[in-house]
Amino acid sequence: MRLTAQQIQAIKTIVREQAGADATVRLFGSRLDDAAKGGDVDLLVEVPYAVQSPAVLAARIAGRVSRMMGGRKVDVVLAAPNLLRLPIHDVARREGTLL
Repeated sequence: MRLTAQQIQAIKTIVREQAGADATVRLFGSRLDDAAKGGDVDLLVEVPYAVQSPAVLAARIAGRVSRMMGGRKVDVVLAAPNLLRLPIHDVARREGTLL
């Protein structure tokens, strides 16, 4: 995994601040490959409650994580009971690592 312990802690803190204490976050995609270089940060954020403004929540998390990582591109996939479940959710759950 190409994240430092400090980055992992900061991501978890940002997700909890924005999505609540019950939210979980998984890293998936190219950042899991220690041999790769560069790449964006792909995060699956799961919340156990309905989200009223999912685009706003995802954008807030992505923006804060991006700033913390010096402008690195961050993609946030949001999972909540009221949101459509897509194949990317299954891939992120299966291949991702819980932070």
